[in-house]
Amino acid sequence: MNRGILLDLTAIVASGLAFWPIAATGQQRSLKEQLVGTWIYVSSTATTLDGRKTERPNLKGAVIYTSDGHFSFITTRTDVPKLASNDSAKPTSEEALAVATGSIAYFGTYTVDEIDKVIIPNVEMATFPNLIGAPNQKRIVTFLTTDELRFTNPRTPAGVTLEFVWRRAK
Repeated sequence: MNRGILLDLTAIVASGLAFWPIAATGQQRSLKEQLVGTWIYVSSTATTLDGRKTERPNLKGAVIYTSDGHFSFITTRTDVPKLASNDSAKPTSEEALAVATGSIAYFGTYTVDEIDKVIIPNVEMATFPNLIGAPNQKRIVTFLTTDELRFTNPRTPAGVTLEFVWRRAK
């Protein structure tokens, strides 16, 4: 092969490769863009201050992130008993305790720290009122693909760390 042609081909390939990282970076979506959608609960683990880990069984739930910065979150135990009265305003004390300890729901707005990969919720209303307006809320994203989201809530009101796994709703 002619040395001049080889040098020309090398220059063409090199110049094409020089632009490849820029194009790939330009196509990468932000963390916020990747979060938008509905995520279905898969599992979660609670870690206490003394390091004990506990799987949180029998839960179902979802978290939804919208492109305009709103979110909603719910998890509930699948074994919460039905109310004998069939009236949500008239549970027995045992039924009310089971519902209160077996479910959590909250909603509000959120922002994203793209650099540290942190979701920052601003809770506007919750079934656990202590979450409303609570400062320093963080959800640290530890893994994210198009189909799976993992984040950690490093500081719950009960002093445990929660690690969540979600799959994208289809």
